[in-house]
Amino acid sequence: MAGAMVSASTGAMNSLLGKLATLMGKEYSKLKGVRKEVASLQDEFNSMKALLDKLADMDELDIQAKEWRNQVKDMSYDIEDCIDDFMHHIGKNVVTTGFVKKTAQLLKNLRVRHQIASKIQEIKIRVKDANERHMRYKLDECTPKPSCVPIDPRVVAIHTEAANLVGIDVPREELAKLLMGEEQVLKVVSVVGFAGLGKTTLANQVYCKLEGQFECKAFVSVSQKPDIPKLLNKILSKIGGHFSHIDELDDLENIKKHLKDKRYFIVIDDLWDPSAWKIIKCAFPENNFGSRVLITARIYDVALSCCSYRQQYVYNMRPLDKENSRRLFFSIIFDSSQSCPDAYEDLSADILKKCGGLPLAIISIASLLAGQSNSKWEYVQNSLGSMFQGNPNLGDMMQILDLSYKSLPNHLKTCLLYIGMYPEDHIIQKDDLLRQWIAEGFVISKVRGLDAEDVAENYFNELINTSIIQPVDTNYTGEVLSCRIHDLMLDLIRVKCAEENFIHVVDGSQAVTGLHKKTRRVSLQYHGAEGGVIVTTINGSLSQVRSVVAFTTVSLPSFLGFKYVRVLFLEFWAGRTKKKHTSSRSQAQKIDLTGLCGLFLLRYLKVSSNSSLDLPHELWGLEYLETLVLNVEKGTISVPSDVAHLCRLLHLIVPSGVSFADRIVSFKSLRTLGAFDVSTSSMDSIMSLGELTNLRDLQILCSSFPVTHVVEEALRSSLERLSCSSSLNLNKLVLSVPRFPCTLFGHEWSILSRFSAHLQSLNLKEMLFSSVPKWIGQLHGLHDLNLWVREVLLKDDDISILAGLPSLVHLSLHVQQCSKERIIIPGHGVKFPVLKSLKLYCPKSLPVFEEGAMPKLHRLRLVLEVVNQGPDDLTKWKLGPSMDMGHLPADVKEIKIGMSWSLRKSISRWNVDAAQSAMRSSFSWHHPGVRLIFR
Repeated sequence: MAGAMVSASTGAMNSLLGKLATLMGKEYSKLKGVRKEVASLQDEFNSMKALLDKLADMDELDIQAKEWRNQVKDMSYDIEDCIDDFMHHIGKNVVTTGFVKKTAQLLKNLRVRHQIASKIQEIKIRVKDANERHMRYKLDECTPKPSCVPIDPRVVAIHTEAANLVGIDVPREELAKLLMGEEQVLKVVSVVGFAGLGKTTLANQVYCKLEGQFECKAFVSVSQKPDIPKLLNKILSKIGGHFSHIDELDDLENIKKHLKDKRYFIVIDDLWDPSAWKIIKCAFPENNFGSRVLITARIYDVALSCCSYRQQYVYNMRPLDKENSRRLFFSIIFDSSQSCPDAYEDLSADILKKCGGLPLAIISIASLLAGQSNSKWEYVQNSLGSMFQGNPNLGDMMQILDLSYKSLPNHLKTCLLYIGMYPEDHIIQKDDLLRQWIAEGFVISKVRGLDAEDVAENYFNELINTSIIQPVDTNYTGEVLSCRIHDLMLDLIRVKCAEENFIHVVDGSQAVTGLHKKTRRVSLQYHGAEGGVIVTTINGSLSQVRSVVAFTTVSLPSFLGFKYVRVLFLEFWAGRTKKKHTSSRSQAQKIDLTGLCGLFLLRYLKVSSNSSLDLPHELWGLEYLETLVLNVEKGTISVPSDVAHLCRLLHLIVPSGVSFADRIVSFKSLRTLGAFDVSTSSMDSIMSLGELTNLRDLQILCSSFPVTHVVEEALRSSLERLSCSSSLNLNKLVLSVPRFPCTLFGHEWSILSRFSAHLQSLNLKEMLFSSVPKWIGQLHGLHDLNLWVREVLLKDDDISILAGLPSLVHLSLHVQQCSKERIIIPGHGVKFPVLKSLKLYCPKSLPVFEEGAMPKLHRLRLVLEVVNQGPDDLTKWKLGPSMDMGHLPADVKEIKIGMSWSLRKSISRWNVDAAQSAMRSSFSWHHPGVRLIFR
């Protein structure tokens, strides 16, 4: 496989060689002096690249080799920056008229050529020095290690199951028993143990087992340096409270007020500091409803202090025993029904002994060994050495994880190291990560007919399969949408990044002192009063940085000095400081990006903030921009008028209400567009949608309810023209353009059936049809459907239309009103053959499942509005053997039942607990293993 343009092991050498070749092309044939100098450098850089590739394949390097490698990588970045400057200035030169303008242009060209000539002489001196050190250190005598066989990705689907289930049954029951008991007062229990033992897994298992018994529940993770206001907002969002966005004291009071008269269950995962708990615990009222709080911690004193120093409420996490270690190990490497082959028995026993019952270590090594030869097992056994002798500790775990890291090919090492830009416990969105890799040049643009985004997704999936990063959110087809990385692996990544000068993390004023002009990627993770000092220090000191990500609640640095930046990723949530910082907060309410056009190499820009945003009036300088995502909650965004002329733009995502005043026909390259708001866009823009034939993901909405007839006609005409394109590959369509409440959509929208060739996801939120449209049945490739109908007509076989969709995995059906007959889910024939998830909004009654209905269903969610005979009807609800939901498929894992606010208010006059108990009894009669959750 050809090398990526930029990597941790070779720096920008590949990219540099490509640009040197460009300078030798016809386009620059008139620059004879420059071309002669460039030709003399090409051979030197090719030789250096070959040696860098050789060194990258070696496990360990001596100090001299590391020094030479790092200096050559830095030189490659510097030289590429120089060439980028030169090509940018030359590229801006245009044909001018008039003597004065021509003379000025000539003088400018001479000045640029003089500057590049001077730079080339500096480069030649650095190259000569590097070659002398190369010979002096005798680097050609270095011997690389044998190349590793690629890891078999068979373990992709079993990591979660193995990590959660093997050896978890006994501790789960023990902890649940300790946590619950008979006490009605608030009880706090802690789980303590070092990283990698499975504290989070155990806490999550107990949470899943018990959450149905509580009215309010939340599972939140805490970083080593917690952002308390952000943590409180997380809890508020999980329990359904109201945000203040102003003061953490207000958030504490909001949580306490919301939980005052409720039974709640809160899990605080990975708490590091007792002082953080002193603040957090103020949010939890001491009520007498049997509320519970579960803490996980690595430090015993922290765990003990959370339990008010009552040792009986501290649960000590234990390593896996020998048998469960073997089960976990072999379930990943071999088929779970097979025993270990004799040839691997001794090797596996030795490796497991050194793993010491640590699930994370076992999973990492097993993932490395899956499908490998006996010699590979011996290599791993010998490499582990005696690292697990004695009591395991953090250093031992780092060595284990380092082995998994070293097994990766170089292109995946680079992509993994870039994850070090994100904070601890951060949920990383796959789309963000992939587009940042591409913008940085880590991804080969064309491999076996795949474009850069497809290749990047393959890289991501490979990392998921190795168990080095863990999936968080998946869609209904099993695609991973977001991930996270274990704290220990993140620690290892940060160590590697420091060695390679790959990333610098600024998480405090002391971290700023390590910044220097050779810092290429910086992650800003500061909060509080020290932010001002950090910003002052940073401004003007990072001119050569290529990626900047910021996760902060205070002021941001000026980005105008980041001349060579490719990636800007900003998460800025102001207003989470204490009241004494209100004045400084108010000064930081606006993000100024008006000077953006000077960042001529910018490829990726995403801003997420609750502050207002100032953009330039034009984006003419951003000719390489591929991704523009603006997710702001405050103020009005006006997209620059010339955004449609960014010919490389692939992804444009903006909030509703953003105006597209001009024709957007120039968006020929665009793959993602959302949200396109028809109520604020010009008629020309709406009509131009039909020309965007490269779209894969399109979101259209109308923020000013309702949509007018003229706009709807124009939109429908555009979509009709779009559907006629033979090159269109539209995978996802969100269409939310509601009419007046009494006006229904009909057959005129059957044009959507023309997208059947590629359309996999269709969301028609708030577009109310009279009944299930018959044309829906033509969308045979649909995996995901969200449909709103006034009623379901049994005589018209509405359900059968949906049941006949052969690829449908997830269905969300919102029924406004029901006919006299109840909704029947048919069971005869092949109906809903692959449906795994059903969300059904039923206004009056529960559906009836016939025998054999939805054979693959795993998750069911019902939202109830009203019941026929009255609210107390739910307390009398029983499931007989041939009615209601007695015929739900045996594979159903989870059932969520939601009640509208009006229904809950009505039922509150009776006994909500009794109603829920009746439902639980009914479901457990036929499905004793189902997880029942009330929302």
